[in-house]
Amino acid sequence: MALQKHGEVQGSLFGVLDSPLHGKVRGEQSIMDFPLFSLAKRPQMDPMTFKMEGVQIELKPSANGIATMWDKEVLIYVLSLMCQHLAKTGEVINVFTFNAHDFFRATGVARPSKRDYDRFIEALGRLQGTQIRTNIKTGTIGTKGFFSWFAEAQAMTRAMPNGGEQLMPVRVQICDWLVRAVSRDSRIYDYHHDYFRLGSIERRLYELAHCYSREESAEVSLEILAAKIGSTAPLRALKMQLKKIAAEDRLPDYSIVIREIVPDAPTLDKIGRKTSKTETIVIMKPREKTCDVRFSITQ
Repeated sequence: MALQKHGEVQGSLFGVLDSPLHGKVRGEQSIMDFPLFSLAKRPQMDPMTFKMEGVQIELKPSANGIATMWDKEVLIYVLSLMCQHLAKTGEVINVFTFNAHDFFRATGVARPSKRDYDRFIEALGRLQGTQIRTNIKTGTIGTKGFFSWFAEAQAMTRAMPNGGEQLMPVRVQICDWLVRAVSRDSRIYDYHHDYFRLGSIERRLYELAHCYSREESAEVSLEILAAKIGSTAPLRALKMQLKKIAAEDRLPDYSIVIREIVPDAPTLDKIGRKTSKTETIVIMKPREKTCDVRFSITQ
């Protein structure tokens, strides 16, 4: 396998386009497992950090904030292009050209509005502008400095006779960290098509379940789950939201159960009083396998 050099271009910018409309929407495990995106729709202008069990992540915002869970859709789409090309040719490339309209079709937006296109352009900017530093190795190689999801993202427009603008095909270059993750680590999971209908917390729950509960149930404390999700909300508020998600039961492929565990023996609080503080456990369970429809068209 040969990694395409940064200066090389896959075809002409306005030539043959890439599209995963004949394949699956796929993602790499590292971007599922760890909180690498903001959960908020409003711009997240404060840096974000994550430290757990030796893993360290630092995110710095661009002028328009840290890339969000909705911006992540574009990254997932481009990774799908990469996986599809790798599966077909065995060649590792990192530059892709595609139509925004194909992206919208893949993520379930049947009739994109001007606002949808504006958000798409904003997403490209945040994916290129967000700075990531982490000790997570990909392909056995670590990165000491900062990198961005897209080393390059070009979105040009063409003036129309009616005075409006038409978005031309988009050209992006995936960062080396992700290229190694896909081509060398090969920890690639399919996304269910209903993922794109979920809210940000639900998306993170689905991703974590996809990492840990594909074959059997997994349980985690509320405190650890909050960190893995990337939630900054008070634990009480997060628990209420999780209970609502559990009751609605909308996660594809998985369900969650909230359980309160009462300790067998009282413990002492900070001033020496006996307390029987309950622990909240979240259980993620795979659903029974059914013949559900996924985002996949026979190649």
